[in-house]
This record gives sequence, C-alpha cells and structure tokens, in this order.
Amino acid sequence: MTAKDIIRKVVESSYMLVHLDVDDLADADLMVRSVPKANHIAWQLGHMAAGTRHMLGLLGREAPGLPDGFEAAHSREASACDDPAKFRTKAEYLALMEQMKAATLAAIDATPEGTLGDPAPEAMREYAPTVADALLVLGWHWMMHAGQFVPIRRKLGKGPQF
Repeated sequence: MTAKDIIRKVVESSYMLVHLDVDDLADADLMVRSVPKANHIAWQLGHMAAGTRHMLGLLGREAPGLPDGFEAAHSREASACDDPAKFRTKAEYLALMEQMKAATLAAIDATPEGTLGDPAPEAMREYAPTVADALLVLGWHWMMHAGQFVPIRRKLGKGPQF
C-alpha cells in the first residue's frame, strides 16, 4: 500500500461518514442547529463543498463549478441564516459532494508519489505543511464536520449509524 492509497482511504471514509449521517435526513432536518449559533448541516455541507473547491484550486487541480451565489450563501457571514430558501436541497448537496469527492480522488491520482513531502501551497501551509497534508485535509475536513452532525441527529431523535 502506498501513501496515496492511504490518503485515498481517508478521503473515501470521510465522505462515507457524511453519507451515513445525512442519508436518512429530510431537507428540513438540514436546517436544524444543535444549539443556538452552531452551524446547521445545510450551511456545513455548502461550506465543505466550497472549501474543497478552494483547496483544489490552491493545489492547481480541477474543481467542479458551484451554482451562482453558492459561495456567498455558505460564507462565514451567512452562517447565521435560517431561511431554507437560501440553501439547497439534500439531493443537491449530495450531488455536489460526490462531484467534490471525484475531483479530490482525481487530484490524489494526479499527484506524483515523490511530491507528497513537498511544501503545500503557501496559503495552506499553516494547516497543511506538505502536499500530503493538503490532500489529507480534503478528506478530514468532511470528517470533522460529520462529527458536528451527531448532536443534530440526536436532537432529531436519530440513532447512531454504527
């Protein structure tokens, strides 16, 4: 097994966890906050898609486009918004998520194994010092947010997924 194989597994398992936590939710459930001022799942899914697009761009890799106004609707400034009309459906978020996953896996495949220890792009080095770290962030960012979905699931009366 190579380092790229391990990075790929981190990315794939991160997306799997998001699916496990979201698949049985309704569109309206995505707007629930675990506590006041915590981010709802709709905002987080959009934030992750926009963040993945941004990081792929920093790495010089292809990234799927996002609908007009998407990044603004999922900016830090918009995180307090509770208007469902400003957000997407679960199906739309999941479709974007799959596009980001495919682009991330393609970025991993396109990265030569010998460059994984090279410095990451300057804008990423604070949280991802090497190219390998930057590719791993593309997975664990989704996993970190999936952990934030658990209190919302409990609030909605949903049980553990495994």
